[in-house]
Amino acid sequence: MARLVSLNVSLPREIVWRGRRVRTGFFKEPVEGPVFLSRLHLEGDGVGDPRYHGGRDKAVYLYPFEHYAFWGRELRRDDLFPGSFGENFTTEGLLEEEVRIGDIFGVGTARVRVTQPRTPCAKLGMRMGSMAFVRRFAASGRIGFYLAVDREGVVASGEAIARLASEPAQPTVADVFRELASG
Repeated sequence: MARLVSLNVSLPREIVWRGRRVRTGFFKEPVEGPVFLSRLHLEGDGVGDPRYHGGRDKAVYLYPFEHYAFWGRELRRDDLFPGSFGENFTTEGLLEEEVRIGDIFGVGTARVRVTQPRTPCAKLGMRMGSMAFVRRFAASGRIGFYLAVDREGVVASGEAIARLASEPAQPTVADVFRELASG
């Protein structure tokens, strides 16, 4: 069974990147205790640029904890922690090759639905200190995915995540990302 390792939030703030001010909610930090998950976001979280982030189909960004060991080795870093890739949910047991678009999961008292793979953006490059990292991240296929909230509820780190519905005819998150990346 899958598990919610960490809940991560950040309110938008301005950072300076290469001499210019950028508004972002990307710099997520783990939070303790139960957190309310609304149709649009986790309580205490926000989006810096709603043109590209957030909304009903991107209410939650999920990233598999399994990828952290890979990135630690690849980047020769030991300072990566849940939220480092801008995710709201850091999970175990939900990989892009195994999760399908439309899959429905229950976590806490909430119900979420997989909507699309993440397409990495410049904010990821800013967080990692290199715009070249954005292409490297995409090429790895370790991209995570977005969730819509079908039923609001309370979620907490450590909780089990149960797959409630899956349609085998639907493509996996990895399939969709490969198709987007090749087109």
